[in-house]
Amino acid sequence: MMARFLVTGGAGFIGSAVVRHLIEDTPHEVCVLDKLTYAGNLDNLEPVAKNPRYRFKQVDICDRAAVATLIASYQPRIIMHLAAESHVDRSIDGPAAFIETNLVGTFTLLEAARCFWQDLPGEEKAAFRFHHVSTDEVFGSLGADGFFQETTAYQPNSPYSASKAGSDHLVRAWGHTYGLPTVTSNCSNNYGPYHFPEKLIPLMILNALEGKPLPVYGNGQNIRDWLYVEDHARALVAIALAGRPGESYNVGGWNERANIDVVQAVCALVDEMAPDAAIGPREKLITFVTDRPGHDARYAIDATKIKQDLGWTPRETFETGLRKTVRWYLDHPEWWQRIRSGLYRGERLGALGGEGGAIGKVA
Repeated sequence: MMARFLVTGGAGFIGSAVVRHLIEDTPHEVCVLDKLTYAGNLDNLEPVAKNPRYRFKQVDICDRAAVATLIASYQPRIIMHLAAESHVDRSIDGPAAFIETNLVGTFTLLEAARCFWQDLPGEEKAAFRFHHVSTDEVFGSLGADGFFQETTAYQPNSPYSASKAGSDHLVRAWGHTYGLPTVTSNCSNNYGPYHFPEKLIPLMILNALEGKPLPVYGNGQNIRDWLYVEDHARALVAIALAGRPGESYNVGGWNERANIDVVQAVCALVDEMAPDAAIGPREKLITFVTDRPGHDARYAIDATKIKQDLGWTPRETFETGLRKTVRWYLDHPEWWQRIRSGLYRGERLGALGGEGGAIGKVA
């Protein structure tokens, strides 16, 4: 059965993967709502841009009138909310934008969705879903053992994660108070094609390819659970279509890796796929730099619930997903060169006056 999706932030990294999956692998219709900030890129949607089941509207989620007008005209069955300021280092440098987009924007979208939903006829009202896409960073930092579960208490440690925690609470409150049928998902670190170059894996791939320093925060032992973005896209659609209202679902790849191990794996793949005698072994480019303020030690997701309830499991291991990712960046220089030529050149963010250099987010 066809459903009509409105995907906020659909030109971003995860959002565009969802849209490509919906158009290429399902019968559903999709309207993308995106402000097109530095991280929103219509090139991410080029593979599906000519499909008649796809449409795009440039709208800021903080613009209540524009959001309400779009929802009223498009009549979505599912609103999947991914629009967010999402880079930790940028939140350290400029937290105001994160409060505005992630909190005020989510509130604005919830209110527009509630007003639309409450006027729907019975069956359509029951079928409607508001799916809020969040992060495991709202839970804070884990010790050496254990996993984040859906019942884990919130303890955000960065301006970014605090703003996302606040938006999660707004969504829960709108469901509890007004009956809006909401579902929430919290995911681990994503990677894969079309990832903005300030994030760890694409930054390391491109710097290694170009023979630039590979900066790693602290001692490189911070641990993240890695999830291939196309696996995440499948999970999000499953949650939107079959998740129970009022529930939250953790989405993870069961792929814990220390940051230094991730960077070394990238080096080995770039050496294999793009050997360069003048550069030599890329591992020699690794440089340890002053740690990010408040850098969480470990994240790890327990994804048991989504497996048991919705039958989702990741298809990619970290090794297979990383190989696909490195191959994609090597095969698509036109995509990342357009970004690096203007919007982003690999400068360090979130250092609070620390040393400069081509760093960006190092996770």
